[in-house]
Amino acid sequence: MLILIKRKMGILQDGTQVAVKALSAESRQGVNEFLNEIQTVKNVKHPNLVELLGCCIQGNNRILVYEYVENNSLDRALLGTKSKAIMLDWSRRSAICIGTARGLAFLHEELEPHIVHRDIKASNILLDKDFVPKIGDFGLAKLFPENITHISTRIAGTTGYLAPEYAMRGQLTKKADVYSFGVLMLEIISGRSSTKVTWGGTQKLLLEWTWQLYEEGKLLELLDQELGEFSEEEVLRYIKVALFCTQEAAGRRPTMTQVVDMLSRHIWLNEKELTPPGIFQELGGLSGTLPSLNKASIDSTTQLQSSVFTITEMTPR
Repeated sequence: MLILIKRKMGILQDGTQVAVKALSAESRQGVNEFLNEIQTVKNVKHPNLVELLGCCIQGNNRILVYEYVENNSLDRALLGTKSKAIMLDWSRRSAICIGTARGLAFLHEELEPHIVHRDIKASNILLDKDFVPKIGDFGLAKLFPENITHISTRIAGTTGYLAPEYAMRGQLTKKADVYSFGVLMLEIISGRSSTKVTWGGTQKLLLEWTWQLYEEGKLLELLDQELGEFSEEEVLRYIKVALFCTQEAAGRRPTMTQVVDMLSRHIWLNEKELTPPGIFQELGGLSGTLPSLNKASIDSTTQLQSSVFTITEMTPR
């Protein structure tokens, strides 16, 4: 029984702290997300996934009760007001990258049916007392049976993390999560937001600027000054893995199991196989406006070109 709710934190009768998530019940979408989240994660347990402990429905109140994580979300630690109590040095950031990758690999390849999260971003990665990352917020997740290649669905997620083929055509595969994870890695390494459009002294998204630095051989300019001590070889490998994850052609992106392997082992990456990233950007910064795909190619071998497409429905979170 939940006896106290305060600032998204609750205390059970046995004194256990829990995280409390209240969902809007004013719209059908809120109800659907509530039911979807329960159905998706009710029996899922993994060290890098937030555990659902229970739920409550009373009147218009719909509440999910999760395990409590002491260090809040990654975006607050990484992109929010800097706190001397939370120092994300390179060892912690690399562990967060690997842990998040393992959680996604579990969802994509070990669970039956598989799960595509659809909203991988810094605010949905929670950090426990030891800074172990835990993927949360499964309200947009989709079950993904083994025998299908993709799901055609309404577009939902967060601008800046959306894979271009999903953002433009509503074509969802596991590789959409891989793309979002690649963008997340660049945020973790750089300490910069993927949605801000001023990097490199020009109007460029973080991913665009990273690719420019890669072409110029200046990737170290991407690094957050608060990384502390780090292995230059390891950091550069992580950035290149992020670029492999964000290639425009979904079929060229690695699986999450391959990503875990590339991050956790000192292996050589065949950069001859690396192609430019797909960039999705909304013009004007408002959902429903004309989005553009910069540096996009029809396939991995054609010349890059700029295109403009129309999206009829966007659900930013």
